Amino acid sequence: MSTAPRPRTTTRDPEALARRLTAWLGTRLPGARAVSPSVPDSNGMSSETLLFDIDHPRPPSGPEGVPRSCALRLAADPAAYTVFPRYDMARQYRTMRLVAAHTDLPVPRTLWLEEDPAYLGAPFFVMARAAGRVPPDVMPYTYAGNWLYEATDAQRDQLEAASVSVLARLHGQVPSGAADFLATPGTGDALRCHMEAQQAYYRWVVDGRPRSPLIERGFARLADLWPTDPGETVLTWGDARIGNIVYDGFEPAAVLDWEMAALGPRELDLGWMVFLHRFFQDLTESGGQRGLPGFLRRDRVEDRYARLTGHRPRAMEFHTLYAALRHAIVMLRVAYRQVHFGEIPVPSDADALILHRGTLEAMIERRYW
Repeated sequence: MSTAPRPRTTTRDPEALARRLTAWLGTRLPGARAVSPSVPDSNGMSSETLLFDIDHPRPPSGPEGVPRSCALRLAADPAAYTVFPRYDMARQYRTMRLVAAHTDLPVPRTLWLEEDPAYLGAPFFVMARAAGRVPPDVMPYTYAGNWLYEATDAQRDQLEAASVSVLARLHGQVPSGAADFLATPGTGDALRCHMEAQQAYYRWVVDGRPRSPLIERGFARLADLWPTDPGETVLTWGDARIGNIVYDGFEPAAVLDWEMAALGPRELDLGWMVFLHRFFQDLTESGGQRGLPGFLRRDRVEDRYARLTGHRPRAMEFHTLYAALRHAIVMLRVAYRQVHFGEIPVPSDADALILHRGTLEAMIERRYW
């Protein structure tokens, strides 16, 4: 895997954002200032995160009920060739509050939602910052030298079990009907509507750009593998991966990034968690390194989930392929953003931009598992 600088994700300046944030904070906490702004190394390729502290004249820990250390989630910069066509910060904020109200998951405490783009140029919300550590994406945790790779097998087993438990508790604790605002418009059941939305997203990504024959083959294969019974519809996290969890030791301290939350079968999250690890593991092995082959294996994840919930995951060949396909569309959009900023040339082969091309091809041809 290349160690070149990450592709540009924003045209915004953190210091300028902090100055404008201070002006906004004054409308909520008179006298407060946003200080020590920073962008986390794991800042996503979609919405932006700004870490900051609140300085307030009421020492020692700021105004009563408001934490000193905060994080801000800001809708993507429209000038930065956004990954997704729409960013609904109110939806994310509402989802986090729903999960906090109905489950025992460690969701960061939400503080304020601001839908007026006049303050920072886009809607945003502020939440308490969670202390802990996150499995890195760059370089991936499957490479030697980071805390998760250097952990013992028992410690990784503890983290894996706790992470699967996050999914089991989310799927089982949110009451039916409480998350209806997350239903995807369309025809048919929740899974059908979900895939129709992904197909529309793919059409948006390739509008005016080279199409991906591989992604289109993937959609055709999904039609062949369509589950006879998609199963119960639950609230799914969406971006269900360990890189979106802050860990205290090897236990989750905060579950982050809810912008992809949706209604659908449980396996949407299970397939995503399994595949996102395979994405890093396959890239690591292709570079001649061992990675973490025993970690987050599909059979282990399925068994853990079944023991926790009594629900044996079904149609996982479909759902891991669907996860790989969805990830390919995102990666294609990210690559086209690099084209937009002149970081890479216009490709002659769009499929070459998909880092997990070999994995996706093998899944389509049913020779991966």
